[in-house]
Amino acid sequence: MKRALTALAAAASVLALSACGGGSPSGPDPAATGTAGNGGDLTRISVGVIPIVDTAPIWLGEEKGFFKEEGLDLDIQTASGGAAIVPGVVSGSFDFAFSNLISVMVARDKGLDLKFVANGASSTGDTGKDIGAVVVPADSDIRSAKDLAGKRVSVNNLANIGDTTISSVVEEDGGDPEAVDFVEVAFPDAPAALENKQVDAAWILEPFLSAALEDGARVISYNFADFDPELDIAGYFTSGDTVANDPGLVEKFTRAMNKSLEYAQENPQEVRDIVGTYTQIDEATRNKMTLPRYRVEFNEDAAGKLGEAAAKYGTVSKSPNLQELLP
Repeated sequence: MKRALTALAAAASVLALSACGGGSPSGPDPAATGTAGNGGDLTRISVGVIPIVDTAPIWLGEEKGFFKEEGLDLDIQTASGGAAIVPGVVSGSFDFAFSNLISVMVARDKGLDLKFVANGASSTGDTGKDIGAVVVPADSDIRSAKDLAGKRVSVNNLANIGDTTISSVVEEDGGDPEAVDFVEVAFPDAPAALENKQVDAAWILEPFLSAALEDGARVISYNFADFDPELDIAGYFTSGDTVANDPGLVEKFTRAMNKSLEYAQENPQEVRDIVGTYTQIDEATRNKMTLPRYRVEFNEDAAGKLGEAAAKYGTVSKSPNLQELLP
């Protein structure tokens, strides 16, 4: 598996820190961040995102002028993961930000007042081809999700959306989720860890997934789609103060973001093209990647199921209140 993955990891290692990852901001200009301020006829807002395929809609929306149409001067700031993005919203460094549902559930569980205002990326809903999967070597004796019990399985972060959904899939298949030994391995390092037998199975997201499959890895579970075909993975959120005290700003951002999501879903080639402007993923890899589904509405049933699973497997202390979490 070394050939394709070594080059990909070198070129796109920052992408491994997905919406559930950790890290720090990439050094935004202090003058360009903070709460929204007026710049000419436009209101300047700072949005913290992770430079991955999932955030392509906001970059497209900026390029197409959807945010300017709402009177917003969009300042996109990149960070390596939710561990940097959530504090950025809480502190006011970001007006809005992107993260997966579990990361925000965990933050709320710890008492932080955060709320989603727009969807971000969803599972394809296809249990035969999704944006993330648990994979094993071709000759592995692991044949289905229940066989992961008693095995070492890598995820990029513990107590997050990866191990939560995988645990549910294992139990649904008749296995013991408590017997799965989850270990933390960054996505770019996971294929090598799998090849070197440091782990028995690895959870990998695009663009690394396509390369791993091309090099012979075998899928055990497309865990997002297997968990729920309607699962929304991530979205854009802000602080409760912003929702309460500046509803007009929230409405403008949400309208622009929704238009961006619809445009991205209707124009997949433009998604692949714009990803090349804010990442180092080469064109050949971009053209092979499975893209997430981009849609406006959150699926509340799937989100509720995810919250219940997070509580069941100890990711959060109790199931989140969806009325407080979702738009």
